Amino acid sequence: KLKKGLTPGTVLILLAGRFRGSRVVFLKQLDSGLLLATGPYSVNGVPLRRVNQRYCIATSTKVDVSGADFAAIGDATLAREKTKKRGGKDAEGMFAAEAAKAGPSEERKACQKKVDEAISKGLAADVKQYLKTRFALSSKMYPHELKF
Repeated sequence: KLKKGLTPGTVLILLAGRFRGSRVVFLKQLDSGLLLATGPYSVNGVPLRRVNQRYCIATSTKVDVSGADFAAIGDATLAREKTKKRGGKDAEGMFAAEAAKAGPSEERKACQKKVDEAISKGLAADVKQYLKTRFALSSKMYPHELKF
């Protein structure tokens, strides 16, 4: 079930996680029930992410996402690769060199670039600035009195 006011192109404010306070563009609901959202990465540095509905606020701002093709993106595309657990109680195993950091795959980078191009080309300068700005509460700002 999708939250009221969530349509593709709606700007969301993330409330938890690494990108809390960031404004992102909602793309679609995934099969798992999570939301697919992007910064776009080229605008505010938020990559394609799965977001729980409970940890976002929908705003009244809308962005045109009609040119973007994100139908192929699913939970499997965004899932992390499973790492094999290292066993062994010998001295070398305990102090083994760290494995190379696994960044995003080439497929995911290409997907990100394709979606970003389509969304960011249709953004006006003021909307780009709005997406870059982080959301924060200051004194005398009460969340229950704000209109998003």
